[in-house]
Amino acid sequence: MAAMNAAGLASLIDHTILKPEATAADIEQLCREANEYRVAAICITPARLPIEPGWLDEQIAIATVIGFPSGAHRPEAKVAEAVLALDHGATELDVVIDLGKAKSGDWAGVEAELALVRQVSSGALLKVIIESGVLTEGEIVLACRAAESAGADFVKTSTGFHPTGGATIEAVRLMADTVGGRLGVKASGGVRTTEVARAMVAAGATRIGTSSTAAIVSGEG
Repeated sequence: MAAMNAAGLASLIDHTILKPEATAADIEQLCREANEYRVAAICITPARLPIEPGWLDEQIAIATVIGFPSGAHRPEAKVAEAVLALDHGATELDVVIDLGKAKSGDWAGVEAELALVRQVSSGALLKVIIESGVLTEGEIVLACRAAESAGADFVKTSTGFHPTGGATIEAVRLMADTVGGRLGVKASGGVRTTEVARAMVAAGATRIGTSSTAAIVSGEG
């Protein structure tokens, strides 16, 4: 299979800035870059919403994170955060699962919490961050199933903030095999080069979360 070209890679990217010290000027620059590269979406923290009028092309989605980065939030807090984010212009939500529930085997609890977020976000794209580096292979499968049962549109590898690391080829492949094309798969965390981005797509990723868009699209990364 021929390697995906620069425009093809760009169209899969969620151009991301999630560092807590990001300023309004940083978000404006992110939007300029997103417009230039024609990415799928920008991804920012909820506190940086709404986007100023005219900054972002209307064809580019606005993603934000919910329960980020730990996932250890009350379900009610995640729901409230989702509602506020949507009210402030978000069109895609990347929500972190409760990892404590996942590691204790409370998959019904994981699914129920995600279902609550889904209920208040109809019309928005819902991506579920499973933090794959924390989970065993069996837990990755169960997390993907819980996300699908709750009505998610995507499963996503990582926040990029956990010490276990970000996306791996193995995790992306397992997630893609589990959801079988019924959900998208977002590889996020540590995807900084063209080679790695293409490898993630080859493994089954249909979105790439990265702050290294310029390097990936230019082939210089």
